Amino acid sequence: MTATLSTLGSSPKNQLRLVLAVCCLAQFMNVLDASVMNVALPSIFEELKFERHDLQWVNSAYTIAVCGFLLLGGRLADLFGQRRVFLFGAALFTVASAVGGMATSPGALIAARGFQGLGAAVMAPASLTVLGTTFRDPTARAKAFGWWSAVSGTGGAAGVLLGGIVTESLGWRWVLLINVPLGIALVAMIRGAVPETPSNGGRKALDVPGAFTVTIGLMALVYGIAQSHELGWGSWQVAGSLTLAVVLFALFLRQQTVSDHPLMPLGIFRNRAVTATNIVAFFAIAALFSTFYFLTLVLQQVMGFSALATGVGYLPLSIGIALGGFGVARIVPKIGPRPVLIGGLLTATVGLLWVSTADESSTYLGSILVPTTLLGLGMGAVLNATTNAATSGVPREQAGLASGLLNTIRQMGSAIGLVVLATMSSARADSLLAQGEPLRHSLGSGYGLALFGAAVFTFCGALAALAVPRKK
Repeated sequence: MTATLSTLGSSPKNQLRLVLAVCCLAQFMNVLDASVMNVALPSIFEELKFERHDLQWVNSAYTIAVCGFLLLGGRLADLFGQRRVFLFGAALFTVASAVGGMATSPGALIAARGFQGLGAAVMAPASLTVLGTTFRDPTARAKAFGWWSAVSGTGGAAGVLLGGIVTESLGWRWVLLINVPLGIALVAMIRGAVPETPSNGGRKALDVPGAFTVTIGLMALVYGIAQSHELGWGSWQVAGSLTLAVVLFALFLRQQTVSDHPLMPLGIFRNRAVTATNIVAFFAIAALFSTFYFLTLVLQQVMGFSALATGVGYLPLSIGIALGGFGVARIVPKIGPRPVLIGGLLTATVGLLWVSTADESSTYLGSILVPTTLLGLGMGAVLNATTNAATSGVPREQAGLASGLLNTIRQMGSAIGLVVLATMSSARADSLLAQGEPLRHSLGSGYGLALFGAAVFTFCGALAALAVPRKK
């Protein structure tokens, strides 16, 4: 395929739809994989004979690799060409999925998950960069981001349902192996539909010291956060990792001021829309992905739902996210992202406050259906508007950087938000258990506090959205 962006812009609509389908499939695989493994963990634990304290690394290896390499992955798309980098990420993700699905030891599975994360870290910003550079018309761009954002939100919820179905019917290995045919199709679609952008200097323009310090720094930060719940904030592993992250981030910022080709030109933060929108995205994703975790526990451990019933129970949330993303597609270009962000986050706040009241005596119709629909509608609108605002108005040579920055902030939000809320939840539940309260009541109270905390996150996001520039 030798198409360029200029020729693609004049190509038939079905060509543009194919590009959109490629980007959405890539994002669906990324987001799905982050949640689908949770349901399979008990089966993995039994078959591969994991030590209990090592099982968390099935997810942590993926999360650390994704968060650590996202910023670099976005920059590589700018430097080496978006199609080339997109292909590399998709191929690596597919191969790692196959290796993980055939793993016969804990170490092999953990390593495969790490390489999956690396592939995702390259693929996610590349897919967003392709959308941003292909769809130039504001209305078409908003619609494209509506699809991409809907896939981002619904993929996480769909992972709960798909994980239960696949694990129960085919076995845990197919949670990974299902990525292989999808990945092969994705590679073929990228080769046939995605145009290449010219290289901007390649290795000569890559800030190697900056890439090293920020990548290792992000990995150290996420490692420290991921281990804090298990080891405690005062442990030498956690304290050492967080200290290392601070030192490396300081060195990274220093490097960006002296490098001729900085990995992350700090001038991008002079773009008020980019800065404010990334803050909004941090709080929104911290709330949304924490909700996936705690709502699952509420449904199963407090209200007594089966794994399959829990997945079905997520359908209103998934549908709400899709409708919210599509519903604002025509509105964002007309009124700008600011009112959409504020309205969506306030709607999500109401939904989270409502669902946080669910306990062992609650019913699905009374405490889950309506609030999760409100949450979905609000978050669907927010995902669309943040994606649009954080990548528009950015020079083409920094499109990958903006995409990588947004995805990095989202990953950090999901990791930090979950740890903070899990700590609050555990403290509340342990306190009630120590007072002799029943288990279901104690757990429900802890999970409810976490969901209330998620509501606080969305409200903070709404306050941050006030700094997003108004449409002129």
